[in-house]
Order: sequence, then C-alpha cells, then structure tokens
Amino acid sequence: MSPEGVAVAVAVALVVAAAAEMVMCDGGKSLKWNLQRASHDGVELSQLRDRDRARHGRILQQKPSGVVNFDVEGTYDPFLVGLYFTKVQLGTPPKEFYVQIDTGSDVLWVSCNPCIGCPTSSGLQIELEFFDPSSSSTASLLSCSDQRCASGAQTSESGCSDQNQCGYTFQYGDGSGTSGYYIQDSIYFDTTGGNSLTSNSSSPVIFGCSTSHTGDLTKSDRAVDGIFGFGQQGLSVISQLSSLGVTPNAFSHCLKGGSHGGGILVLGQVVEPNIVYTPLVPLQPHYNVNLQSISIKGLILPIDPTVFETSDTRGTIIDSGTTLAYLAEEAYDPFVTAITQAVSQSVRPILSKGNQCYVITSSVSEIFPPVNLNFAGGASMILKPEDYLLQQSSISDAAVWCMGFQKNDGQGTTILGDIVLKDKIVVYDLTGQRIGWANYDCSLSVNVSATTSVTTSTGTEFFNTAQLDNSSSHTNDYELIRNSILALLLQISICRVFTIFMTPRE
Repeated sequence: MSPEGVAVAVAVALVVAAAAEMVMCDGGKSLKWNLQRASHDGVELSQLRDRDRARHGRILQQKPSGVVNFDVEGTYDPFLVGLYFTKVQLGTPPKEFYVQIDTGSDVLWVSCNPCIGCPTSSGLQIELEFFDPSSSSTASLLSCSDQRCASGAQTSESGCSDQNQCGYTFQYGDGSGTSGYYIQDSIYFDTTGGNSLTSNSSSPVIFGCSTSHTGDLTKSDRAVDGIFGFGQQGLSVISQLSSLGVTPNAFSHCLKGGSHGGGILVLGQVVEPNIVYTPLVPLQPHYNVNLQSISIKGLILPIDPTVFETSDTRGTIIDSGTTLAYLAEEAYDPFVTAITQAVSQSVRPILSKGNQCYVITSSVSEIFPPVNLNFAGGASMILKPEDYLLQQSSISDAAVWCMGFQKNDGQGTTILGDIVLKDKIVVYDLTGQRIGWANYDCSLSVNVSATTSVTTSTGTEFFNTAQLDNSSSHTNDYELIRNSILALLLQISICRVFTIFMTPRE
C-alpha cells in the first residue's frame, strides 16, 4: 500500500474510533453554582489589609432544582469590603448554607449545632443556619479508623475524641480558628450533561462540622455559614467528586466586578478561545504559579526574577479568598514607582494613610496603563487600571484612586486576590495541572466542557476547529487528514460543550 493509502486507512480507523468514543463519552456532566458578592460601605484599606493578612497566616500554614439566584446587597463602590460566596445544600432533607468560595483552603465546613462562638447574625443580610447531623437521615460520623481521616491531617490538626470521631482544628495566623469533626452526608446540585439538565442530583461527601469559632470568625460583619475550600487535597469537594466520577477534575469561576457583583462557579472546564494557560507549580499545597516578570508599556520592571521563585517562603498564589492583591516586598516598590512615573504628567500622587494614591480629574482608564503579569509558558495576565487600583473617595471634581496592590511586608509571597481575579474566566485544570484565564464579561454565558483537556504534541491547549479549517487551503492532502484527525480529537477531549447561562441581576 502507498504512503497515501496508509494515511487514508489510518484516518478512517481514527474516524471510527472517534465516533465510538463520542458515544461513550456522551454522559459527561458538570456542576454549577451561582455566586453572590456581598459588601459593606466605608471600610478602610488598612482594614482590608489586616483581614487579608490574617487569612494569609492560615493559608500559608495549610498543611437543586434550577439555577439558584440571589440579589446582592449594598450599593456599588469599588472601595468596599467584599467576598464571593455560594449556597450549597447538605443533608437529608437538604438544608441550604451560605459558604465563601475559597481557593486558598481545602475543606468544606459549616457551623454546626451546638457551636461555641459562632455568629448568629450577619452584616451581609443573610440568614445564618446551623447544620444538625441528628436531623439528617443520611449523616454519618467519620471514624478515626477510616483512612480518609488521615487525609484530613494534610490540611489541619486532627485528633480523635472518646467517641471515635475524626476531629479537626484550623488554627489561623491571627489567633482565630475553628474546630469540629468530620461527617459524611449528601450534597445536592444541578448536573448538566449534553443538552439536558438533571435536577436533584446528589453525592456523598465528607465535610467539616464546626462546633467552635475563635477570633475574627466570631464576628458578625462578614459572617457566612462556612467556607467552601477548593484546594487540591484529598478532602476538598472537587477532589472527592472527581474521584467518584461525578465531575471532571477541574473547576472554573467568573466573578463579576460590577456594582452588583455575582458570578458563576462551575465544576468543569470553561472553554473560551482567548484563555491562556500556565503550569501549576508541582507539589505545592496551594495554587502556586510561576510569575516571571511584570511589564508596563512593554518594559519589564527591574525586579530580580528570583523574587518570584517558589520556595517555602516565596511564590505566587491564586486565592479567591483574598480581597486585594499582595506583591512580594522586593517587587512592590518597583511596581508603584513605574506606575507613578507613567502617570506623573496627568495626576497628582499623594499618600493616604501610608498607601500610594492619585488625584485624577478624568477617567482612570484613560490615564493609567495596563499591566502585564508574565507567567511561565508564555501566558500573560493583562490587568486594566481597575484591576490594580481602588477608588477611595472624591475631592470636589476630582477622584482619589489608591493602589489595590499592597506590599506584603516582610514576606516573599505574591497573592493574587479578587481584585485581580474579577471580570475574568479562571480555569483550574487539575488533571492537566495548569491554570488558565481570559478577560470576560461575567454576565454573559460561558461554554463548559465535561472533560478536561487532551495533551498533544502541540501542547495542552484546546484546539480551535475554525482555525484548523482556515489553514487548510495552505496544506497538502496529508495535512488535511491530520487536521481532520485533530478536530476529532478535540471533540473527544471536550465530549460535549454546553452553555451555562447567568441569570441577570437587575
């Protein structure tokens, strides 16, 4: 047989195999939750910094029946305290709990009854609830002899009670903390597979039942029912559900940064042509990525690249539980100096309570330059001025904008929080061990794949079928066959791409 004949035969065989694979993978599913953004007026940057530093102490010590919709409380002000949270249903019969979305920790936990030091009201204008294992017909304690109890030791101090309960204690850097015990019970969700929406799906998961809070967790101003940890350790919900085959080993979020906030969280991988990816740093307890440099107007800032290298005390972490963004101490001054020099002819720099601010009389987007965060693999995160500045106040006809990036005093860690993550699709591909992002209007629909990416000789990106077709006029017959095969591989890799629609908030 001629080489051309061999190529055609191989192509035919792959077409048949692909068709069979498409039938087999039709059952892919992904889960979704709607997010809300809650906020308060009149909070100083110093308070934001204090709260973020407090939670940094803990993250760095880290060892339905339809789409749920919420109205977001408060009014728009970019100088607000905010957090992103969702609602989960746990137990039988199911009970709803508000939990903060946190990629900087691993475990889902909620306050349980009885609880010492747990808030009973919230300044976020939500009704707080307590989980009661005795009222759920499907709840069961996790015993100390269960091997999954040992997994909890990776993320907390664990111990066993006289009743053979697998307990935990999360002790945070500011002295606050929570303790309780692990239980197994049902979590409920909507499952989208192919073109259908399946309601009232459920799966057993292990989560924390907190019976004691200390420190800031006892305060009511930003109180929620618990924390939804999305880390990589074995007891995270994403790890549990993917190991059971319920979801892909990937999740994505798109956090709205507008006055009403909100967004979408998907257990699955959002597919968007403009997403760029960078590898995760292996063997790290958090979502560490390799930030290599920062550039403004095409010029790389004079920061020693070793400042961003990952070690026990250094590195760059993506953390949805942090409000602001924090630059390693050695990177902060060059960054602020470059921004100030770039706008010196158009604004008046001032210091406000130790923070670098600027008095401007026109649009911030017209004056301040975009900033590029350059990561390993050639991925760049482009920040608009609103992604690194916060409006603090107004003076007559002028506005005062302050740095939303803060100096991580005495620390070599860079932390990218909500101010950077908002208005972007962010994809955590845990199978491919990479994180991707793209600027996006999070009030729009997103396309979601029920599977994670496929690795090919050209890398781990999703292929864009249209691009392959557009290039065909410049290829020979062999390349046409090759491109057809790649297009089929794309279909196999994503199985089904379906659309998750955001419900607009008025």
